[in-house]
Amino acid sequence: MSDRYGNIRKAPININPHEISLSASLMCADMLNLGEQLKLLEDAHIEYIHCDIMDGHFVPNLMLGTDLVNRTHDFTSLPYDIHLMTENPEKFIPLFNLREGDVVSIHWETTPHVQRAIQMVKSTGASAAVALNPSTPIECLRDLLYDIDMVLIMTVNPGFAGQKLIPQTIDKIKRLRKYLDDADYPDIEIEVDGNCSFENVPVMYEAGARVFVVGSSSVFNHSVTIAEGINRLRDLR
Repeated sequence: MSDRYGNIRKAPININPHEISLSASLMCADMLNLGEQLKLLEDAHIEYIHCDIMDGHFVPNLMLGTDLVNRTHDFTSLPYDIHLMTENPEKFIPLFNLREGDVVSIHWETTPHVQRAIQMVKSTGASAAVALNPSTPIECLRDLLYDIDMVLIMTVNPGFAGQKLIPQTIDKIKRLRKYLDDADYPDIEIEVDGNCSFENVPVMYEAGARVFVVGSSSVFNHSVTIAEGINRLRDLR
């Protein structure tokens, strides 16, 4: 696959444009039975394990240490979708046992050298994404499109599970899909993080998203089992 300049681009994220991929948020799982939860997710054929890494500075919360994330590799072979909500992500990237098929998302505001951080991720064989907060403009991606494989749109302000969707972010998903297509990057996928509920996922899908971070409002909703939640989400598209 080549870009508009004739350069060959690597596109390791291979998603059918008419299908959805689900990324289960580890912070919403039962931490006291994490091994069992990972097995249930794997049995239900979920696509990614979403790992929220928070430093208490960029976001007002602390979550999921690097050692914990690395140790969970003993329980599953699923790809990891690592969301770095940290200042200076360059310090954290080498701490993970990244593999081909994994994805790492970096917030645009967290480093003056976003491209350097992206290249650090890609040098491991993993895919790189840029995360946009609800108020972060799409335009900041302009000089990064050649280097990224996915964009993570936050539909809530990052840091806590269980928040309500910010309504205007749905239009942002639409505008981002058009922005990427108009720039000749149709292969860059859109992931959504924030209240990806049974009600909201169809709206997000229609707007152009294909990867969804699912947690307390769906897959880890106590009214359904993990398998039931995943199957219900797949039936919504």
